[in-house]
Amino acid sequence: MKRFLIIIVLFVTVNSYAQLPTRVTTSKITDKTVVKGEDGTIYPYTIWSKLVQTGQYSLRPALGDEFLLVKLTPEQAARNLEMKKKAALNMPKPYSSAAFVEGEKFRAEKFTSIDKIKFDPKTSTDKIYVINFWFINCEPCKREIPELNELVKQYKDNKDVVFLAVALDDTFDLKKFLKTTPFDYNIIPNGKFYSQKYGVNGYPTHVIVGKDGIIKFSTMGLAGNTVSWIGKVIKEQL
Repeated sequence: MKRFLIIIVLFVTVNSYAQLPTRVTTSKITDKTVVKGEDGTIYPYTIWSKLVQTGQYSLRPALGDEFLLVKLTPEQAARNLEMKKKAALNMPKPYSSAAFVEGEKFRAEKFTSIDKIKFDPKTSTDKIYVINFWFINCEPCKREIPELNELVKQYKDNKDVVFLAVALDDTFDLKKFLKTTPFDYNIIPNGKFYSQKYGVNGYPTHVIVGKDGIIKFSTMGLAGNTVSWIGKVIKEQL
């Protein structure tokens, strides 16, 4: 699974720059790939993969099967982001989740965040709810967090859009995780009850509920354009 995810993330990043000496063969890149910094430091997968996810770094072929982690200039990073957006527009709509059928009424539940904030989609009918089902050890769940945080930033001043991340993990483990990996959604702990009730059996799963309480979009898994579609549907509902 890790190998598949790395290919998705790196395909646009590595193959979009003319300054790379050779075209990267993405099949070489796995969680076991040796990645070095420009000072010779060997980076573990958990570090270099997160750096590449930010869009501020890229991998360049080095000696043998090794790769060099290179920090991009602001111009290169901006171009990289633009290329990813264009690529996402040309991809088909992500597969819908069987747990949430678009056009059906959302079976609203009350949620309480890790910060003790209460949310009730049943009574707050003037809100758009953007809900993510995830857990700490889910690699694709962690991989999409930086992009999801960017979405939250876009709507930080819009009280009509509520972001909820229903986690399977307990409060203690979540607080420990969030110290090193900020996730700007409202985090809902101990979410196994909700996942079982809704029939969520794959992660990450996303669902967007409109102001009328109807499911407008859902998807399971992480595709290259998952977050783009979440952003697209939010705009359509405002």
